[in-house]
Amino acid sequence: MTHRLDDDSMSAKALFFAGAKRCIPVCIAAGPFGALFGALAVESGMSIFEAVLMSATIFAGASQMVGVDLFGQTIPAWVIVLSIFAVNFRHVLYSASIGRHLRHWTRLQRIIGFHFLIDPQYAEAEGRLERGGKIDFAWYMGLAIPVWLFWVFITWIGAIFGNLLEDSYTYGIDFLLPIYFLGLVMGFRKRSFWLPVVGISAIAAVIAYETVGSPWHVSIGATAGVLLAAFFSPQAKGENSDGIELKEDLS
Repeated sequence: MTHRLDDDSMSAKALFFAGAKRCIPVCIAAGPFGALFGALAVESGMSIFEAVLMSATIFAGASQMVGVDLFGQTIPAWVIVLSIFAVNFRHVLYSASIGRHLRHWTRLQRIIGFHFLIDPQYAEAEGRLERGGKIDFAWYMGLAIPVWLFWVFITWIGAIFGNLLEDSYTYGIDFLLPIYFLGLVMGFRKRSFWLPVVGISAIAAVIAYETVGSPWHVSIGATAGVLLAAFFSPQAKGENSDGIELKEDLS
């Protein structure tokens, strides 16, 4: 039996610290990756200030990596922007998924909140909803702010000391990103129809990588999984949330 959260009985301060407690594993997982970005950014010709500013404003590790890789090439600026958008397109899907649970937020709160809507933020929010809680702004920011501050700080550390590594790729640190995302995906493994969605997403992403190329394979793989899930959803098959076939009331 799933324990349901009683958010209404908690103050805003208690909700904030409840969210902050959830950020510790996120910081541990994201720390090496943020430091790697800082090191690679400086190695690619960016200043320490530019690297830190990029982490503070974009706040999306994969997109920042793509940006660093493309900034050093002689390609139009719109191509860089479009490539970063392709990598970050999944965040559009995240906002569509949890946006319907944020109608009690003000417009300003939603603007601020969506800036912090990164992968672990979405995963934690979905997990809270599954446990019967709701996404209060105080809880959401309690999770988001420490992660953002740590991300900016660890980028600064990586930018300062990253040049001590002659070649960061030889240590395999760049493999932290796929491991990190794999952990997030596995967190949803108990959901119905999880394996087919993951399988189709992976196959579509691999095919797109070999044909269309990076970074478009990220969005294409995600879109394939979303379309499959939508097609086989209970609503699409004429079933209710319990999987029982809906029948027309003839009375």
